[in-house]
Amino acid sequence: MKVSGFTFVKNGELLGYPYLESLKSLLAICDEVIVAVGLSDDDTLAKIKQIGDPKLRIIETTWNEVMSDRGFTYAQQKMIAQFNCTGDWAFYLEGDEIIHEDDIPLIKAQMKHYLHNRNVEALVFDYYHFYGTPEYIATSPRWYKRAPRIIRNTIRSFAPDGLFWVVMDQNKQGRYPKAALVKCPIYHYGHVRSIKAMNEKNQRVEKYWGKKPQPFLSYNQIDIKGLERFSKSHPPIVKEWLKNNAEHNFTPDPNYKLTKREKRHRLMMLFGKILGNIDWTKKHYKLVRK
Repeated sequence: MKVSGFTFVKNGELLGYPYLESLKSLLAICDEVIVAVGLSDDDTLAKIKQIGDPKLRIIETTWNEVMSDRGFTYAQQKMIAQFNCTGDWAFYLEGDEIIHEDDIPLIKAQMKHYLHNRNVEALVFDYYHFYGTPEYIATSPRWYKRAPRIIRNTIRSFAPDGLFWVVMDQNKQGRYPKAALVKCPIYHYGHVRSIKAMNEKNQRVEKYWGKKPQPFLSYNQIDIKGLERFSKSHPPIVKEWLKNNAEHNFTPDPNYKLTKREKRHRLMMLFGKILGNIDWTKKHYKLVRK
């Protein structure tokens, strides 16, 4: 079995991504890792080259700066990297996502287990979405609970955006991949980066979704009921980044007024608990029966 890892990044330093840690966590589990590096205004490319791992392959790219349709520029960059994967499985991580080293044996075992099961086209992970500080995770229906991150590299798939895949079914129609659950999490740190970096990110990337950039001033404008304390351990590889780059002084605004969406999410969480921890979030996959 051969496993390819892949991702893309641009302005990783300016925008405060733990992209080096993300790449290193992929290198720990993959036989090759392909990274599409967009033309940047910082030293992202130089820092990636300094990793110096022979398994790492860099593709320098130019982004389509006029494409503003729902993140399709991200999809293009994701596909550039994926199309260069040569493994049986292709393992995708975004630049703010990390694998815990303790989960590597389980992930490898799951890929081996399903390698010859053609009814399984993708592997799905649970998610820890850290918010405001490394001590909180976001758990409201606003945040996807699970997402596919490993795709079989011998099927026709493409990405409409950076988050998910569509599989072409005999060239007739697209559908979400048939998937199995890995039963371990991806650690997502995009919403604990410094306020300065988050503001820079908003100013530079909102255009790719056709949105007007808005200033980011604070993490505290959020419903505290949609957050939970994180009591487990962070991946060792990201602890130094968290110490130096993450926000730590997070206090929700006690005068914050809930939006209509957040009020609806509160009801969904309440009914979800009553009815058995129902997952209300959108699923870009179809779990298969074992």
